[in-house]
Amino acid sequence: MLYWFMKYVLPGPLMRLLWPAKVIGAENIPDEGGVILAGNHLAVADSFFMPLRVSRRVTFPAKQEYFTEPGLKGRLKKWFFSGVGQFPIDRSSGSAAQAAIDTAVRLVREGRLLGIYPEGTRSPDGRLYKGKTGVARIALESRAPVVPVAMVGTEKVNPIGSRLWWPRRIEIRFGTPLDFSRYEGLSGDRFIERSITDEIMYALMELSGQEYVDVYAAKAKELRDAGQTEARPAVPAQGDAGGTARIPESKAS
Repeated sequence: MLYWFMKYVLPGPLMRLLWPAKVIGAENIPDEGGVILAGNHLAVADSFFMPLRVSRRVTFPAKQEYFTEPGLKGRLKKWFFSGVGQFPIDRSSGSAAQAAIDTAVRLVREGRLLGIYPEGTRSPDGRLYKGKTGVARIALESRAPVVPVAMVGTEKVNPIGSRLWWPRRIEIRFGTPLDFSRYEGLSGDRFIERSITDEIMYALMELSGQEYVDVYAAKAKELRDAGQTEARPAVPAQGDAGGTARIPESKAS
């Protein structure tokens, strides 16, 4: 109920007015059945603007801290994030991460629309970073198509470090669904999962026009904070029927 209230009553209509969006390729999202929306991640605002322009309800994984904070503030946060369709993920250990993937797979198998950011965190500088393979495992185990989603301009609406959202025009691009049925039964094979992830990131790179950097965004933030140079840009390889395409590794200087 809260999800649809916020989308169509408040603040959804106001957001449509203040942040007009050009939407391309929305017809690429199937009308029913489980689907994975894999997007680039430029700003916190991404998780608000994209679902606003999708007719179906979108479910996102969210940090467990949003659901476990004590006190009244914590209860309100849990109520809000649960109400708007998010579910908690615990990234503290491998078993916890697997539990999060299992939950995501279950939701997709139930016919949900799952939103996920393969980079794992926001881009620190507007470039596209190496994807984590969890999205590939979810796709393999759920047997659902992956629709790449490119957010354009949201980093200007909600710059990193800013609590304000500035009125700007944005663009949301939905790409052609990616079918990974050729890899059926190969979940758990790290080479296959890397190949699938690379193919998704390649599609996002082409769709968004972003420069690609072959390190994880979290690592790039660590390097930046330490005053070191980040890895050189690279081009993610497209997956092939053999499942062996990889992004060439770059080294930080």
